Amino acid sequence: MTLASAALLGASAAPVKTYEVKSPDGRLALVLTAGERLSFTVARDGETLVAPSEMALTLSTGEVLGESPRVRSARRRAVTETIDAPLYRQSRFDAAYNELDLRLRGDYGILARAYDDGVCYRFYTERDGELTIVDETAQLNFEGDPSAYIPYSKTEIPMRTSFENTYEYAPLSKFRTQTVAFMPVLVDLGERGYVLYTESDVEAYPGVYLTYDKEAKGFAARFAEYPTETSLTKRFQDVVERSADYIARVDGRRSYPWRIVAYAATATELPVNDMVWQTAEASRVADASWVRDGKIAWDWWNNWGLYGVDFKSGINTETYKYFIDFAAANGIEYVALDEGWGVRDGDVMHVVPEIDLPEIVSYAREKKVGIILWVVAKVLDDKLEEACRYYSELGVAGWKVDFIDRQDQAAVERVYRIADAAARYRMIVDFHGVYKPTGLQRTYPNVVNFEGIFGLEQLKWTDKTDADMPAYDCTFPFIRQVAGPVDYTQGAMRNASRKNFRAVNNHPMSQGTRAHQVATYVVFDSPLVMLCDSPTAYEKEPETLDYIVRFPTRFDQTLIPAGEIGRYIVTARRAGDRWYLGALTNWDAREVEVKLDFLGDGRWKARIFRDGVNADRYGEDYLLEERTVTAADSLAMPMAPGGGYAVQFERVQ
Repeated sequence: MTLASAALLGASAAPVKTYEVKSPDGRLALVLTAGERLSFTVARDGETLVAPSEMALTLSTGEVLGESPRVRSARRRAVTETIDAPLYRQSRFDAAYNELDLRLRGDYGILARAYDDGVCYRFYTERDGELTIVDETAQLNFEGDPSAYIPYSKTEIPMRTSFENTYEYAPLSKFRTQTVAFMPVLVDLGERGYVLYTESDVEAYPGVYLTYDKEAKGFAARFAEYPTETSLTKRFQDVVERSADYIARVDGRRSYPWRIVAYAATATELPVNDMVWQTAEASRVADASWVRDGKIAWDWWNNWGLYGVDFKSGINTETYKYFIDFAAANGIEYVALDEGWGVRDGDVMHVVPEIDLPEIVSYAREKKVGIILWVVAKVLDDKLEEACRYYSELGVAGWKVDFIDRQDQAAVERVYRIADAAARYRMIVDFHGVYKPTGLQRTYPNVVNFEGIFGLEQLKWTDKTDADMPAYDCTFPFIRQVAGPVDYTQGAMRNASRKNFRAVNNHPMSQGTRAHQVATYVVFDSPLVMLCDSPTAYEKEPETLDYIVRFPTRFDQTLIPAGEIGRYIVTARRAGDRWYLGALTNWDAREVEVKLDFLGDGRWKARIFRDGVNADRYGEDYLLEERTVTAADSLAMPMAPGGGYAVQFERVQ
């Protein structure tokens, strides 16, 4: 035997080493294995949740970080911290985790954490200069063939997507391999609970798309390669035409995104899982006290639909003054000027002549209403500093940034660039046409909301054969909403039964009942939330309007008393000393009973907004009633098909 062959034999026979990190309660275990390749497993109470899954970074030099790993050191620590989260589903919470820092030869390592509600890992590198990442291996494998809720890209070019698709529930082996899926995905492990796969701290790096690996029996990450050539659409959105042969060029000294495996024993634990927020980088904004949450009077969904006025409604100064008056009269914090206020020439500094923007902003300021401007992401990015400086000095409160529709490294860098510039000029941001939240809202608290949701706008053009909104509304809070808030753009005053619904772009309606729409203001995490219908529509429905505007958009505590994915959900939230409850059902009528033991001592006035007797046929039918309750009571909530139920609790003095 030659010396070289002996060395090779010795290398191949290197012992396999395992390193375990357990959650503070001792129930979840993340085990890292350093064998021929780095891999991990996840178990709960000794039962396997995630089967051996490989992880690696492939560099342009051909080196694979994670192949034949050699451990230099393994350091551990236990951390408990209190996290302030003023615009989150809870204003403050304690996060505890155990951490393992596995340093490997080659100046790289793995940081792994175990929380009570999930586990996560991330690579880090400690090298001088720049690294070119060709690919990342990020598997999530399972024993058997569990079913999963998967949002597939349905576009001709799968990685060019607005991330707004519905879910398909099927065994993993039935994964649609001709396209890709995007995160979060939810795997149903039956009696073992649920595993949700997502990521956080995605900065200067592409986001994950998912395919299925038949041999490994699980998800495999795919990444968009770095764009080298783009073309412009008629909206001046840039779309990728050619890409490089790598996914990212990065600083050699950095941490990479967290790969998150969130866990829930029951479905009702999912909407309050904190894994994304608690792993995201803390705020970079030293003072974010100026960031204001609130409601938005929105123009685009209702097609600027004013009537009974003495001017031509549309994209003009008179229309927006009417919106501002409506907002001011009803305590609505913002008015959005959506697509159409700017000249469609690719220059964010150009305003159409029908709009006197300084006059509109000045008028809104007098009424204590903020103005938010819609803009295409690239158009804003082209003059980012100039635009933020000018419009913030004018008095504009923020941006609704749209048409990103990618998550390659360049797109992610643009999102961070916009968030940072807006923060420096004290402007809030609502991202549309964007990938799921990855904790950016913690790092930049001025980023108040995200789309990445099959929202109500879809019903302007999607027929009922392709959209089952009540079922979706009872599904995404358990999946997409785990990652962060949703700008679903609710509040329709035209409400249709399943039989009567039709898509009408310029005169849209919702699927389901009025009470369903009202209850979404509790069920959906939305610190910046739309009233999508026109002021005229709301003024004709003063009881509904008054009820909606009484909902806060900043909460201290969130609970999920009951729910089944795709069937129904009940959410309770506390803001200060008041409680709010919302319930939604799919197209099945049902009655759900919940205990009111979350209420404090004493007697409470319950203002109830619920489906009317004929709501199954006439979606606008509702009942508004009051009763007195205590924490010892239970509340039976009957809901019509596509219905809802909302309660506002106020302590009786």
